[in-house]
Amino acid sequence: MYTTLARSLSLLLAATLATLMTFYPPAIARLSHGLLTLVIWGICAGFVHGVGFDPETRLWRAVLGPVSAWLLMGLGLVLIARPYFIGV
Repeated sequence: MYTTLARSLSLLLAATLATLMTFYPPAIARLSHGLLTLVIWGICAGFVHGVGFDPETRLWRAVLGPVSAWLLMGLGLVLIARPYFIGV
């Protein structure tokens, strides 16, 4: 999980979501505050993992690690893309 490919994937996903949220705000307008907070947490964890920072403590590794980043960014992608593909 700490390979160059994994870090590149984290950085690419985080940059894509951050760009989408910045330049197309209607995509996130339907999300509740709690869900948006989780998605932003995922983006932050994606940037932290993507730039190569490795927290030393277990707590921060869990909070900012690749697993939490990918799960939360995946949740964000599903929530943002759902109205456009499923129509819900």
